[in-house]
Amino acid sequence: MIEPGVYPASVTPFDSSGRIDTAGVARLLAHFEAAGCSGVVLAGTNGEGPSLSAVEKRDLVREAQAVRGGLDLILGIATSSLDEAVWLSKRAAEFGAIAVLVMPPGYFRTVEMEGIRAWFLRLMDSSPLPVIVYNFPKMTGITLDADLLASLVPHQRFAGVKDSSGDRVNLDAYRKAVPQGKVLFVGDERLLFEALKAGWTGTISGAANVVPNWLAEVVRLWLAADSEGSEAKFHLVLPAIEVIRGLPQPVGNKALLHRLGVLDSREPRLPLSALTDDALAGAIGVLRDRLGLFPS
Repeated sequence: MIEPGVYPASVTPFDSSGRIDTAGVARLLAHFEAAGCSGVVLAGTNGEGPSLSAVEKRDLVREAQAVRGGLDLILGIATSSLDEAVWLSKRAAEFGAIAVLVMPPGYFRTVEMEGIRAWFLRLMDSSPLPVIVYNFPKMTGITLDADLLASLVPHQRFAGVKDSSGDRVNLDAYRKAVPQGKVLFVGDERLLFEALKAGWTGTISGAANVVPNWLAEVVRLWLAADSEGSEAKFHLVLPAIEVIRGLPQPVGNKALLHRLGVLDSREPRLPLSALTDDALAGAIGVLRDRLGLFPS
């Protein structure tokens, strides 16, 4: 069962040679667990998943399993290869992940939606893990509408949806298409409180790399039936969410985590470039003044 709550879309730390920094992964997961997160997504869009090989993604789940503590692991999968998606789902299951988060095959942007539906159904037929379908049209060029999602619901491996479109219309439309018992995670954290009011499960969040405790508290208070407390906490953290989202990502999250001492290195993989301290100055000011994250 996939629990409600906050699941950081974790960055992937690299060492000086450009390989995955396993000690950095351990520190990140400890950072998330201490903040009250329910789990973590590895190798997603914030984790530079398209820059990682399939073998590296397998190894990332294996290494994370040993240091996850109480966090549930979800592997992000973004590939147009159905065989690779199935292979990664099997490896994720082998090393203890509870689900996979899967983008549609974004290279084929002009294909009929029936082809996208068939691709997901074939993956779910072969995956040993529940599949969370990921709608992120800005990156994939493919919009997954409520009708498509409703057609996937009967499959036993369909676990729910993450929506990073930022489209408020989807809050109600997806809730109507996806029944209770399936998860609905919002990717645009600016919509988190609205999503909770609409019956959503929580968030798979890039900003949760930097402010996991604040977002986890928003969801915790909501689940404890303290809607006023949840809303107050949300509006307190919202300006921080805005400045984090205003940075180029995932390099902004990496640079902030480096400044916070969580990561040894802020370096991404090419074609991305690391963010400088000068580029961070405005965000650090807001995070310091609003949340006390950095010393004055």
